Amino acid sequence: MADVAESKVTGIIKTLNILEDDLDSLTGKVGDMKKQLTVNTLSEIDSLLEKTRDMAIKESEVIINAAKEKANTESAKITQEGDSKLTEIESNVNSNFDDMVKYVVSTILKA
Repeated sequence: MADVAESKVTGIIKTLNILEDDLDSLTGKVGDMKKQLTVNTLSEIDSLLEKTRDMAIKESEVIINAAKEKANTESAKITQEGDSKLTEIESNVNSNFDDMVKYVVSTILKA
């Protein structure tokens, strides 16, 4: 009977050793899966970061182009107003040229 009990104990020990080996194997596989998950996560983060940068660059280009267009429009408007004022001044100078010359000559002669 002692032999039967001893063989049962030996069988249980062998089964426990197999379970322990399986557990060690699973622990190793879980560690590998964690590493792979970490690598995949970092890769995805890099990918999303690159996509975010591209989107930000495109959006900033749109904003810059809109600002440029507005500045060009304002610049053209200011230039047109300046040309209009210059034309008005030239017209006033031309129409009052004789009076200005008379005034200057008169002022010089009085001095």
